This record gives sequence, structure tokens and C-alpha cells, in this order.
Amino acid sequence: MMSKITAKAAGTITLGDLTVNRMGFGSMRLPGPGIWGEPRDPEAPRAVLRRAVELDVNFIDTADSYGPGISERLIAEALRPYPPGLVIATKGGLLRDGPDMWRPDGRPSHLREALEGSLRRLGLDRIDLYQFHRPDPMVPFEESVGALVQMKDEGKIRHIGLSNVNQDQLGRALELTEIVSVQNRYNLMDRDSEGVLDRCESLGIAFLPWFPLGAGQIASAGRRLAKLASEHGATVGQIALAWLLARSPLMLPIPGTSSVAHLEENIAAASIRLSNTEVEVLAAA
Repeated sequence: MMSKITAKAAGTITLGDLTVNRMGFGSMRLPGPGIWGEPRDPEAPRAVLRRAVELDVNFIDTADSYGPGISERLIAEALRPYPPGLVIATKGGLLRDGPDMWRPDGRPSHLREALEGSLRRLGLDRIDLYQFHRPDPMVPFEESVGALVQMKDEGKIRHIGLSNVNQDQLGRALELTEIVSVQNRYNLMDRDSEGVLDRCESLGIAFLPWFPLGAGQIASAGRRLAKLASEHGATVGQIALAWLLARSPLMLPIPGTSSVAHLEENIAAASIRLSNTEVEVLAAA
């Protein structure tokens, strides 16, 4: 592992005409419990965000539904004026009714309202990467994606991404517009989106694995993971992140945390290099 903790160690990835380091930061955990309300210690998330940038993180993922609105506001409070090269990706398409409660809303009118709110909170004139958070079974998928295309044409969105989609939905979206990223749940223990990842690889589309550490699942992943962690002088979480980076050059992990110490641990994983054999051993575990 490199002595200097830096997201640059993971290499870079392109999102359309943007280039970012391949270890990002996910801001979902910055609001209060249940991703709801203000954080218990208002300064703690700001310190995490500032430290992330110090560690060369230049891709931050957020959403209007985190808080709701609180994660985006904290990002602006901590980082404006934004450093050159920082890409803030946000999402729209979910409503919140309380802690840990989420429901889709893919109506074009809601997506427009969500985008305008994100622009205000982040203090931006254009969102570099705006992602449709989740398809809404009550709204035709093409209508939702079409609303993002219209707002991109208006100059309010630079690039469009998708989240929580299957291969069919990705294909349908690509018939309407360029898609530069897909964000699906994926980690060492949960690879249900393997087919979507493979499709992204074939198309050169960045894949953002959410829930990249799998929380308690990783901790119970077995002796192979623990053995590799010991051999590399790393934690099991760091090996899980290193496995994602090794799994595909199109992978852009966005581990999130509300702790500076945990942030530093996650970013240090960018320096870990797993052999092809180690990658295969973990995949078979």
C-alpha cells in the first residue's frame, strides 16, 4: 500500500468529456439517521467532505432525496467555491416520507422540480452528471428519460446517468440519448447486476457500484477475504473495494461514510493491487 493516501492511486475514468479519479465519495450517509434530517454533529460531514477533497477525491455522488436536500446543502457549505475539476453528480426521481422511506416519482414535472432544487442547493448553473434515481413503474420510462434529455438540451445538465436499471432499460435509454454512467447495487457479495456491468463494459459506460462494501455481508465473507486482508496489511473493507477496482476498469466505487477515519481507510484502498488470481479467488468465494 502506498504511504500517501490518495484517490489518484486508483487511476482515472471518463464520464463523457470529464475525467475523474476512480475512487469517489458517496454522500448518502451525511444526513441524520435513516438518511433523514440534520446530522447529529453538523460540522462532522463538512469535515469529511473537506478531507475527501484533500485526498484527491474529485467525484462526489449525492441526491436530492438524501436528507432530503441536506446532503446537497452540506456539500455546498463545505466546498464552495468548488475546486477546479471537482465533479458533483446528483440524482432525482425519489420522494421521501420519513427515515429509511423511499418511493419513486419519475414524472417529468417532478424531475424538473428536483433538478431545479439541486441547482439551487449546490449553487450551480449546470449539473455535470444528473442521474435518474430509479425507474417509476407508474410512469413510462421513456417519459422520465426524455425529461432529462430536454433539460440537457436547455443547458441545465451536462451528462445523463441512470441508477437502479436493468439491461433492457439501459438499452431503451440509449435509444434516446447518450448515457455516461450506470449506478446499481453491486459488491463482492451481491452481484445481481453482473449483466448490466458487462453491458456497460462493452459500451464504455462507467459503472458506479452503490453499497460497495455490502455492510455486514462483507464482514461475514469468510476466511479467504480475511486471509487476503491480512496478507496485504489491510482491512476486509479495503480488500472489498480493491476487488471492485480490479473487477473492471469501468468501475467507479463511491464508498460513503460520516467519519473522517473511515473515509481515509476507504481511500487508502485505491493503492491496493490485487493479482488476477486473488481477484478470481474472491469472486469464487
